Amino acid sequence: MTASAGEAAEAALAAFEERWDERFTMISRTWRRNWSNLTRLFDDQREIRKVMDTANGVEAMNPQLRKVTKKRGAFPGPEPVRKVLYLAIMKASERWTRPVED
Repeated sequence: MTASAGEAAEAALAAFEERWDERFTMISRTWRRNWSNLTRLFDDQREIRKVMDTANGVEAMNPQLRKVTKKRGAFPGPEPVRKVLYLAIMKASERWTRPVED
């Protein structure tokens, strides 16, 4: 990882902490606790980085998540939403068998 990438990552995390720590303290704490492991991702080989950097999976997942939440209308609280999203992700992951293309 280059110094500028490391500094940019640190700055982004600091900005996140400043904005969200009051409401979501565990997120930045977890990132800080695992920072050395997270920053190692930048040192991986190009082929592995390509898999990690691709956004196609995320872009394909969003409509599926929208579909399952829209279909149900209203939820009585946050836990049912989490459960529906979790189950949708687990179902979608069954189809994640395509290899990464060069």
